[in-house]
Amino acid sequence: MSKQTQLSKRRAAGLLVAMGVVYGDIGTSPLYVMKAIVTGQGGLQAVDETFMLGAVSLVFWTMTLLTTVKYVMIALNADNHGEGGIFSLFALVRHRARWLFVPAMIGGAALLADGALTPAVTVTTAIEGLRDVPAYVQLFGTGQQAIIIITLAIITGLFMLQRFGTNTIGKLFGPIMLAWFTFLGLSGLLNLTHDWTILRALNPYYAGMLLISPANKVGILILGSVFLATTGAEALYSDLGHVGKTNIRLSWPYVKICLLLSYFGQAAWILGPGQARQGNVNPFFAMLPANLTMAAVIFATVAAIIASQSLISGSFTLVSEAIRLKLFPRLFTTYPGNAVGQMYLPAVNWGLWVVTSSLVLFFQTSEKMEAAYGLAITLTMLMTTTLIYAYMRQKRVPILGAGSLTAFFAVIEGIFLVASAAKFWHGGYVAVGLALLIFLVMAIWYRGEQLVKQHSQPLSLSQYKPQLARLRDDQTIDKFQTNVVFLTSRMDGDQLERQVLYSILDKWPKRADVYWFVNVTITDEPYTAEYKVDTLATDYVVMVKLYLGFRVRQDINRYLRTIVRDLMASGRLASQEQTYSVTPGRDVGDFRFVIIEEKLTNSSRLSRLDRWVLETKLAIKKYATTPAKWFGLEFSEVTVETVPILFSEIPALPITEKQT
Repeated sequence: MSKQTQLSKRRAAGLLVAMGVVYGDIGTSPLYVMKAIVTGQGGLQAVDETFMLGAVSLVFWTMTLLTTVKYVMIALNADNHGEGGIFSLFALVRHRARWLFVPAMIGGAALLADGALTPAVTVTTAIEGLRDVPAYVQLFGTGQQAIIIITLAIITGLFMLQRFGTNTIGKLFGPIMLAWFTFLGLSGLLNLTHDWTILRALNPYYAGMLLISPANKVGILILGSVFLATTGAEALYSDLGHVGKTNIRLSWPYVKICLLLSYFGQAAWILGPGQARQGNVNPFFAMLPANLTMAAVIFATVAAIIASQSLISGSFTLVSEAIRLKLFPRLFTTYPGNAVGQMYLPAVNWGLWVVTSSLVLFFQTSEKMEAAYGLAITLTMLMTTTLIYAYMRQKRVPILGAGSLTAFFAVIEGIFLVASAAKFWHGGYVAVGLALLIFLVMAIWYRGEQLVKQHSQPLSLSQYKPQLARLRDDQTIDKFQTNVVFLTSRMDGDQLERQVLYSILDKWPKRADVYWFVNVTITDEPYTAEYKVDTLATDYVVMVKLYLGFRVRQDINRYLRTIVRDLMASGRLASQEQTYSVTPGRDVGDFRFVIIEEKLTNSSRLSRLDRWVLETKLAIKKYATTPAKWFGLEFSEVTVETVPILFSEIPALPITEKQT
């Protein structure tokens, strides 16, 4: 096989993976976009040619400007060593200005809210297509109860499968989505051949005129429904790391053409003669031949499941990145698959399941859900635009060029936000409420981390070397462990937080042969795994600074084993032969890890707001995973100690001796 043939096969495989991973969300938009637009106008009987030309034109130019230009052409360039998404972008620019954490948290919170809304909307819409199947109607009627039961069963099954990983299923996503987009294109083209004049909608004149035309009964608010056509654009950017920008850019033209053919075909069917314009039906299913409806419903359901799977997996990645950027509490994480970056967060999975199922039960129909859908993702897009401006300025793009470009997209997205916000009391409040709740958790966690850092009192480890040396040789004190390891939150040069040295020397003197101090620094790159060591010119103090990417699991125990052997091999650490061991020739001694838990004291220097933040942070922490699990120490010897969160501010209470 020639090298050229091998490259061609790899490229084809990459494009196929992109089909299955990237486009699930935007690929199911034809199921509900045109239905939402027409329903907002008053039904099929209330639309005319002027309205449909303008509506399809708005869809076309929205997809072109936001999805194609902003995300495919511009945002994909803002990659963080091959990774994309709002938190990867934030990691690139966070040192440019402190306030950038605000748009990052807002956008991330809104995107997580979208992760709960997508399965509810897409699966419900697909299952509602059963109403166009006579055999189903004869058995179950046209009521919504059976639709809800089937939808909930599918959603529950999908979330139950997450714990097993998605490697096997994922291999099928590409071919299925390629077939789905081909089906969209062909079914749309079949109806488009009956009325080619609908292609006039490619002219932006019709889009502009509809916004001011009396034929449009809702005015600019129609953009709230039109925007649904581009809801998967943010997910496209987030999945950059899974498939690469080249595969996205090469596969997008085919995807876009198929999507547009479906929209134009639905418009042509709506404007067709006779009974085609009667009743409250979904144009996507109604335009198909009757003998294909059942197959289309099954196909649409599979596509909706794939779209939901993409958003669920994306939510796992999003939360994981937020945790490592210290924007979210640590949550228990497992890695069930063999694919790079694949992970499973039980708390996120079942939290999404509860919210998604509740949305289905609360809204009942996809039509009502669509009011909530879109508002959250508009917020995310605006926040991404803000971060892209910071990225362009960081890359020394002239302020006029960067400002003009981002202002252009910000205005467009701002208009869409206003249009979507008009549906606030019709269901949009659910999306906003979800996003606000997630944002509040992030804000509390971020502010809490800043407060602890602000009030911590570092000490120089070098000054305490003599005490550590004496303690190490003090035979009057029982040996605590051969190697004692402290996980520190701060390490600047030889500076450590005071709590660590207090634990060794004051609270409970810990005699050991070697004292390890390990600090983890999360890098802006996704997959960094490096370390630095400083022994302070001793053989009993080792300061280790781990540099781990924001997508790398923090398995401290395994990293430390590698570092120990490296130090022994280089002669910086003495061999620790073990007299008793099941491993012949073992030259590494036993380890005990000390984890310090923080408790809030009655400090008088904290404001009420800061005290509430810290109290809430500690309350949230109770429901997060333990530090031992997070750092991969479940099967290691671990000691947990409690210290004041603000060590230097323990107040002395006034008290006097009672005189007899």
